[in-house]
Amino acid sequence: MTATDVVCLGESMVTFLPSRPGSLADVPSFTRAIGGAESNVACALAAAGHRAAWVSRVGADGFGDHLVAAVAAYGVDTSAVRRDPDRPTGVYFRTATDRADDAHEVVYYRAGSAASAMSPGTVPPGDLGPARVLHLTGITAALSAGCLALLRDLTARRPGRPLVSFDVNHRAGLWRGADPGVLLDLARGADLVLVGEDEAEAAWGLRGPAALREALPEPAVLVVKDGGRGATAFARGTEPPPRTPPADTPAVPATACPAPAAGPSAPVTDRGRPASAPADRGRPASGPPATPRPSAPATPGPPAPPASDAVVFVPAPRVEVVAPVGAGDAFAAGFLSATLRGLDLTRRLRHGHLMAAAALTVPGDLGTPPARARADRLAALDDAAWGRLHLGPGWTRTGEDQEVRTP
Repeated sequence: MTATDVVCLGESMVTFLPSRPGSLADVPSFTRAIGGAESNVACALAAAGHRAAWVSRVGADGFGDHLVAAVAAYGVDTSAVRRDPDRPTGVYFRTATDRADDAHEVVYYRAGSAASAMSPGTVPPGDLGPARVLHLTGITAALSAGCLALLRDLTARRPGRPLVSFDVNHRAGLWRGADPGVLLDLARGADLVLVGEDEAEAAWGLRGPAALREALPEPAVLVVKDGGRGATAFARGTEPPPRTPPADTPAVPATACPAPAAGPSAPVTDRGRPASAPADRGRPASGPPATPRPSAPATPGPPAPPASDAVVFVPAPRVEVVAPVGAGDAFAAGFLSATLRGLDLTRRLRHGHLMAAAALTVPGDLGTPPARARADRLAALDDAAWGRLHLGPGWTRTGEDQEVRTP
């Protein structure tokens, strides 16, 4: 059985995009689309040429039909999406503004959805592999007790699991009356963690990359995003790579072997100078411990904090934003794509930024990624040329004049 590059597990919904700016009360009509952090990552990876699968549950309804067909149209394997005859497919409506904008509105109709019924008992292990990477987000953990139990199970450290990628994706509205500190526990069980500085402060009271790495020493790779400013990556010298399991591997793939060093033993920036991450501090929130599967106990105790990280900061290119949605998912897809290809930290971050720019320059959540050769060429620019990069609508299409502009 051929291994999938990345399996993405989580809820996706039919989303209704406004026909024009304004409040939900004033917008006269909406366009139907699809939305969901995990399926967005799967679609972007498939469009970039990777074998991607989406695992979830949808209702046995027309919205479920549309959702599965739309995701599959990107080339994503949807064979493990289960139909629930008793629960509906989730839907939501949103305004055209940025999530961080006070005027932004989003209304979810997802309570009791088919995806909220995911649990260790409703997601067979065979649906998840064999795969090189399992990608999860914190959104799933907020949907139900069963979904949280599933994520605890999947992030428990045990022999034989794929590389586990976890995008924190804290959504304050989903955690009303609950403790988002549980997201910190889930992140500690992952091999690769992506988190925004703003959401880390909101969820855990932690500020800055240094404080986050201090609170999360366990993941081999930690990526801290700072919006349009850029992103910082921490990586241990022996991070586990995603490795293709043998063709006859059963549902759970073989344990990944150590990778070559991710960088020099002393922290470095993308310009080769010593990194100086802020020395700020924060107190991490606490949450319930992860629960291992009885059949495969978790490795006792957390890994020791990294003695030495490679630390890289890469600024984001200037982007003419059309719609400020989908960038985080696209960044995750770009970073994972470069990770699957064994690229260095700087190029992983640059590919993340480029994929995010593809999403930011279109109206919906999903942009057309640049051709791999073009993305590789841009990711290989020297620092000065990268700093002049200016991407606007249509930049992923053929044509140098549409691709890179300088001031």
